[in-house]
Amino acid sequence: MNELQKGFMRKAIELSRESISNGGGPFGAVIVKEGKIISSTSNSVTIDKDPTAHAEINAIRAACKAIDSNELIGCEIYSSCEPCPMCLGAIYWSRIDKLYFANTKKDAANIGFDDSFIYEEIEKPIEHRSIKTIQFLGDEAIIAFQEWDEKLDKTEY
Repeated sequence: MNELQKGFMRKAIELSRESISNGGGPFGAVIVKEGKIISSTSNSVTIDKDPTAHAEINAIRAACKAIDSNELIGCEIYSSCEPCPMCLGAIYWSRIDKLYFANTKKDAANIGFDDSFIYEEIEKPIEHRSIKTIQFLGDEAIIAFQEWDEKLDKTEY
């Protein structure tokens, strides 16, 4: 990694440490476009009382607002830790070009942030998941999908 990239990662790490002092979790993230930081955030799950307020999610939301787009094509994300399944999904959905991380998911598991059960749950049939999951009214809900599919002026994403 070059010095600029190391600087971006060090900023994510700095944010993770600041987050602890501010009552958040030990995670930070920075999103960069064309060599410039467009968002830098930390985990605020406990601060915001929001289980989705992970550093990467917060950074994606801020970056999208900063560039007025729902896609982050041409961007890179620097995360102080390997992203959880939710954050990894958001990174893919946002179309970020590159992901860099410092701590691993094993490092996170060692301090109580173990996401392995989520990966295991995803693979299970819905009737065997730990959260009771019931699918119904699909025949009614499919109408919205049909309307979307037929809509000529939709904004695809």
